Amino acid sequence: QVQLVESGGGLVQAGGSLRLSCAASGRTFSNYAMGWFRQAPGKERKFVATISWNNLTYYTDSVKGRFTISRDSAKNTVYLQMNSLKPEDTAVYYCAAGRFGSGSTSIRTYDYWGQGTQVTVSS
Repeated sequence: QVQLVESGGGLVQAGGSLRLSCAASGRTFSNYAMGWFRQAPGKERKFVATISWNNLTYYTDSVKGRFTISRDSAKNTVYLQMNSLKPEDTAVYYCAAGRFGSGSTSIRTYDYWGQGTQVTVSS
């Protein structure tokens, strides 16, 4: 059974940092693209960052220079380091895995999803 489990969310003040983790199980994800998406209350789920099987990364404009996505294939884990957090970063953050391998900003191209972890940034 394939499972993605996010952790590391919480409450932080503006300007602070959090590191999200996504632990994958049930198969090896080294050849998969991995992505992070977020969903604020009452809004649609949106792309945040993606990393390809060969570690190419891409970010949405609003997080460039502040967030870093990385992966540890040996641990089957992907990370999202979030620095200089802003109140508008408040959302539930979801990890996703896609068999296509290359990075993608589209929700529809991902095959597996985690249950999400809440990130709240206070002003």
